Amino acid sequence: MRKTVPFLAVFMCLSIISHAQSPTPKRNLKPSDVYRLKNLSDPQISPDGKWVSYTLSSVDSVKNKRNADIWMVSWDGKETIQLTHSSDGESQARWTPDGKYLSFISSRNGLTSSQIWLMDRRGGEAKQLTDLKKGSLTDYAWSPDSKKIVLAIKTPSDTSKVKTPKPIVLDRFQFKQDVEGYLTKAPVHLYLYDVATNKLDTLTKGEYDETNPKWSPDGSQIAFTSNRTEDPDRNSNTDIWLIDAKPNATLKQLTKWSGRDFSIDWSPDGKQIAYLRSTSAENYIMYDQSILCVISKDGGEPRLLSKTLDRPVTAPRWAKDGNSIYALVADDRTRYVAQFNATDGKMTKVVTGNKSFNTLERHPSGSFLTTMTDPQTPLEIYALENAVTRRLTKHHEDFIAKISLATVEGFTSKSKDGTSVSNILYRPANASKTEKLPTIFFIHGGPVAQDEFSFDLSRQMLAAAGYAVVAVNYRGSTGRGLDYCKAIWADWGNKEVVDILGAADYVVQNGIADADKLGIGGWSYGGILTDYTIATDTRFKAAASGAGVAMISSMYGVDQYILQYENELGSPWKNFDKYVALSYPFLKADRIKTPTQFMVGESDFNVPSVGSEQMYQAFRSLGIPTELIIYPGQFHGITNPSFQKDRFERYIKWFDKYLKK
Repeated sequence: MRKTVPFLAVFMCLSIISHAQSPTPKRNLKPSDVYRLKNLSDPQISPDGKWVSYTLSSVDSVKNKRNADIWMVSWDGKETIQLTHSSDGESQARWTPDGKYLSFISSRNGLTSSQIWLMDRRGGEAKQLTDLKKGSLTDYAWSPDSKKIVLAIKTPSDTSKVKTPKPIVLDRFQFKQDVEGYLTKAPVHLYLYDVATNKLDTLTKGEYDETNPKWSPDGSQIAFTSNRTEDPDRNSNTDIWLIDAKPNATLKQLTKWSGRDFSIDWSPDGKQIAYLRSTSAENYIMYDQSILCVISKDGGEPRLLSKTLDRPVTAPRWAKDGNSIYALVADDRTRYVAQFNATDGKMTKVVTGNKSFNTLERHPSGSFLTTMTDPQTPLEIYALENAVTRRLTKHHEDFIAKISLATVEGFTSKSKDGTSVSNILYRPANASKTEKLPTIFFIHGGPVAQDEFSFDLSRQMLAAAGYAVVAVNYRGSTGRGLDYCKAIWADWGNKEVVDILGAADYVVQNGIADADKLGIGGWSYGGILTDYTIATDTRFKAAASGAGVAMISSMYGVDQYILQYENELGSPWKNFDKYVALSYPFLKADRIKTPTQFMVGESDFNVPSVGSEQMYQAFRSLGIPTELIIYPGQFHGITNPSFQKDRFERYIKWFDKYLKK
């Protein structure tokens, strides 16, 4: 006789099953999520094409540090393996061309300087290959026969690794640089390392830097970039040079453009070199966009393949057949993959869309490897086959599955002078499109950069706190042509502010933003524009100025931008009126009404802390609500994970105080 099951029991069982199968509710992003996000970089394809190595950086929240390890993923995307596990960090993984080993740079095991380590690709512990006694290793590349390595080594300074440092004696035109600190004469030179004998031969000498070494396919020559003008500190020049891969060889200058030539890639047959060069031939280059070029290894006039495109090109990589070159193109909030005919420069768009591609590497099959991000997906590695992307890594899949992210859309505003400006709007998850929201304008730095349809943690974080967030690609940004980029030359804080205010008018008039609850913030040039904007218009009820400066007249010789001052503004003793005019946020601080939070890294040489300190002091003197946050030991970029979390918490608390009353 069959036993019946009570209805209530069946109902309860079905309820339990239904509950178990229901998706886990998503939550909003929060500042502590900085500990969960990973950074992928430097993907490299194995010679047989079966594996891709890359560096994965993750946060150890207990130690409050970010650590980088080497991973690899199979080309079919089915297998992912972590290769290194040390707490010292590893980077710049490179496959030996014979496919037997994977090398990387690390200072593990208590080393005082970085060395090259070698790991059998079949497994086992890595062993130290080099034992460099002097200088610091900055770059390296394997010869095609796997028998030699070209090393780029920075000469040690007199004050390095000394218990009682000597006085720093400076005699350079540009004498300071963020992260590097004060600049002494410590050039980067190329050396040839023999793997079998451990012999180190000098390739280049002198007072100049040699960087980005690239072997010719036959292993006979090395191409590199160098500025060998009379005083490299006084210009932005770099040229491409060639040297035979043997000691005491003679250098050959390949390019002679007075601007910048860089980003070298040899053609498969070794007869040509693809590279990038600046549009401008001026001594100082900032407002610029790189042009894709090809030149014979024997010299001559280059072919300027993308000269008429009027968009910046990056990451050139030859196609397998040598008839075309793939590259990335930045264009109006996107970065797409394009193919250029190597003879006439005819361009074909390969992969486009509201996304941002960041790297390109050629696969032995002729396909490509790339990294890509979109507004809902942090950067991951993809195969690019027949113009179709196939995802290889999924390091953020679990993270994204649990988070409700802002919806992202583009819009175009019109400034009061008629200029069309491209913007991006982040709307909080599940927010009604009919609701007027408190809105923060979070302004990008650069200024020569652009906000793209990519995953942006800062704007997503502010949106998760309940704000509409607006990214403005003001004049000075890339992606809209050279004239748009150069429009702010020697005229800072004018057209950019006009464009920001035009975007503010748009979101208010279209019912997106609450006109009484507008905020503004940014870092670096975004912080500078925050200062300029609140000194121009009082509509913003709160501001967060990060690593900014408002008194330009006080910064000559204080930051790292001496070339910019000299070439855009001229010397202060000749053009002091210009410096004063550009200092209006500080000199007219008494007309500012916006409560403002100032932040900066203590050791920032890019935009030094004095810029934030001056504005903070002015606000305190005037009685305008303010606070100053100094992050100890930090440079221009805040890298300490707990400080990154702290910055987001302070942003949200500050804006909530004034925009959510």
